[in-house]
Amino acid sequence: MAEGGGVRSPLVRWLREIWEIRLYRYLALLVTAAVVAGLVFAVRAVTAENRACAPGVARPPDSDECVGVAAGAFDFGHAQLRDAVKAIDRENSRLKKGGYVTVALMLPYTATTPSTLSDIQHELQGAYLAQWQANHTSNGQAPAIRLVLANPGATSAHWETMVDQLERMARGDDRLRAVAGVGQSTDANKKAVTELTRRGIPVVGASITADDLANGQNGKDPFPGLARVAPTNTDEARALASFAKVEAGRALLVYDKPGDPYTRTLQTSFAVLLKGSPYEPQPFTPPADRTQEGTTANTFRQITHLVCDTTAGTDTILFAGRHTQLRQFVNALGTRGCQDRKFTVLTGDEGSYLSGDKKLDRTALTHNLSVRYTSLAHPDAWANAPAGLTGGSAQDAKVLTDLLARSVREPVGPIGEVALEDGQLIIGYDAMTLAVHGIREATPDGGNVPTLADVGLQWPQVKGSLRVSGASGWICLDVHGNPYDKAVPIVELHPDGGSRFVRIAWPEGKPPGKECLPPS
Repeated sequence: MAEGGGVRSPLVRWLREIWEIRLYRYLALLVTAAVVAGLVFAVRAVTAENRACAPGVARPPDSDECVGVAAGAFDFGHAQLRDAVKAIDRENSRLKKGGYVTVALMLPYTATTPSTLSDIQHELQGAYLAQWQANHTSNGQAPAIRLVLANPGATSAHWETMVDQLERMARGDDRLRAVAGVGQSTDANKKAVTELTRRGIPVVGASITADDLANGQNGKDPFPGLARVAPTNTDEARALASFAKVEAGRALLVYDKPGDPYTRTLQTSFAVLLKGSPYEPQPFTPPADRTQEGTTANTFRQITHLVCDTTAGTDTILFAGRHTQLRQFVNALGTRGCQDRKFTVLTGDEGSYLSGDKKLDRTALTHNLSVRYTSLAHPDAWANAPAGLTGGSAQDAKVLTDLLARSVREPVGPIGEVALEDGQLIIGYDAMTLAVHGIREATPDGGNVPTLADVGLQWPQVKGSLRVSGASGWICLDVHGNPYDKAVPIVELHPDGGSRFVRIAWPEGKPPGKECLPPS
C-alpha cells in the first residue's frame, strides 16, 4: 500500500524492531558509561579531597603523612605544637601583602617519637620568637618575615614533594627567600639540601652537624648558599678532646655501622683522636630508622663485656651513634660486671635527647658511669660568663630569655610549654636570626625584597662586626658558610634527671679573638 495508509509490511516492522532494540542498547550503554564515568570522577574527587590535610599540605598516594608546606594554623596532628603554630599564624596574619618575604622552617613535623617531637616543638618555638623579634624590635627594618612550616615526612622520605613546592613559592608571590632548620643529618635531608641549594634556595641549618653536609670539605662547596649555625662533628670532637684530654691508649670507640651522615663523620672524627689505640673499634648495626629499638640492646650487652675486658687504665668510651642506641648502651653499661671501675662516655649532640628520655635508666649513672656530650646550646652556658669573654656573652643570651618571659601571653605568646636544656629552642632561634640577617643584608636600599641569589651570597660576610651575636654564642661564618670556633657547651647527664652544664669548650682550644675573623 502507499505511504500514509497506516499499514506496514512484516519486513518493515521487523527492521524497525531490530533498530529500536539496538538503539535502546546503545542508549543503555551510553547511560551506563556516563554513570560509571561520573562515579569514577566522584570517587577521584572525594579521594583527592580526603588526601588534603590543610592548605599546602596533603597525603601522598603512598602515605598517610601530611606532607608539604603549611602556611596556616596547622599542627600536623600534634597538640604540643598547637600554641606555637597559632602564634605563628597570628603573626603572619598581621603582615601586609607585598611587604614581607617568606622563610620556611623545615622539620619532620609528622614524627611520632616523643624525643623528636620535643625537639621539633622547641625549635619551632625558637624560630617563631626570632620571627616576632625581627618584625617588632628591628626599628622598622624591611622586609617583614613570614614563617611557614615545611614537612618532608617523619623520615624525610617525601623531600622531593616538599622541595618542588618550596621552589614554586620562591618563584611566586610567596617570595620564599630561605629555608631554615633541616632537622637531623640524614641521607634524605642531605638530598633535600642538595636539591634546594641546586635550585638556588638559600638554606640555614640549625642542628645539622655532619661534615659531609657542609661546604668546604676538600675545598669544594657542593651546597652553594648553605650556612650553618652548629659546628661540624669534627669541630665538636676537637672541642670535646680539648676539654676531656682524651688519650688514645685509655679509650675505646663504639660506632654505628654502616652509619648515616651524622654518625659516620662523628666516627671519623673520633677515630683521629684514637689513632694508636690498642683496641679495635666496636661496631653495632641499628635499624634503618634509628629511632626504633631493634635488637641493638643485645649487641651492647655483649660490648659491655669487652669494655670490662680492657686494661685497668681504660676509662673513656667514645660513642658515635644516635640517641636511641646511646640510651640502650648507657642502660647496658649500668649492669656491666665491672661496676667498680669508672668510665666516662663521650658523644656528640645527640646526647641532648637523653635529658628527657623516660626510657633511660638513670641508676646507671650512679654506678661509676658519667655521660658527657657536646650540646648545640645550653641555657647556663653564658649565664655567668665574665665581662670581656669573647665568643658570646650573657647579654646576648639575655635577649632571648627576656623575650621568653614575654611569651607566656599575647602579644608574643602563648607558645606552649618551654624547655631550654636540650638547646633546640636556642639553636632554632639563632638559625632563624641568621636567616633574617642574610635576607635584610641582601635587601637593596629603598627596596623591601632581596633577590633569591643575593641572600645566599651574604654568608661569607657574616664575621667581624657583621657577626650574628646569637644566644648560643657568636656566629662568625667562614667563606664556606661554616661557624668558626663556635662555642661548644659540654653537658653531663644527671642521675636525678635532666642534665647539668659543665663548661664551654672550643674547637680551636680557646675562644675566638674579639675581631672573630677566621684565619686563611
